[in-house]
Amino acid sequence: MSHYGERVDEKTVRFERWLPGPLERVWDYLTDSDKRATWFAGGETELRVGGKVEMNFHNASLSTKPDIDPPEKYRDLPEKMSFGGTVTRCEPPLVLAHTWDFEGGQSEVCYELEEAGDQVRLVLTHRKLASFDEVLSVSGGWHTHLDILEEVLEGREPDAFWKAHAPLEDEYKRRYQ
Repeated sequence: MSHYGERVDEKTVRFERWLPGPLERVWDYLTDSDKRATWFAGGETELRVGGKVEMNFHNASLSTKPDIDPPEKYRDLPEKMSFGGTVTRCEPPLVLAHTWDFEGGQSEVCYELEEAGDQVRLVLTHRKLASFDEVLSVSGGWHTHLDILEEVLEGREPDAFWKAHAPLEDEYKRRYQ
């Protein structure tokens, strides 16, 4: 299994990662605001179909290691930004799916967990992406955030977000073309 995501079709990317368990611990890092804020974005998640999802991003807070400036295409984004979504599927502690309502568009993220011994297989699928540029952005972003999740679960200090992310978008462009 590669740490790289795969482009399933022109509007869908999928990642698989093996993470240190147990299952309930990984579920908590997907659904608990404080724990999710350590690797991705804080914000409450109402664990029911139709429930609200808040995503409060602050990538600079994910590591204490020195970072670089964001790539040019992201420089106009605020350091802290928030948006939401709606839960579309909720089967604790195995499946959570929600919309991703960002800048007038809507895509959908699905997290699926499977326990295997002391490891948990996470399959993350992000569907309904609007453009190739969004596929690249999402691929680099998820790759970086999932690397940080793995480091957090292993008790290690994660790499700084933009320093890790910057080369990934170019790598995904190379892989997807």
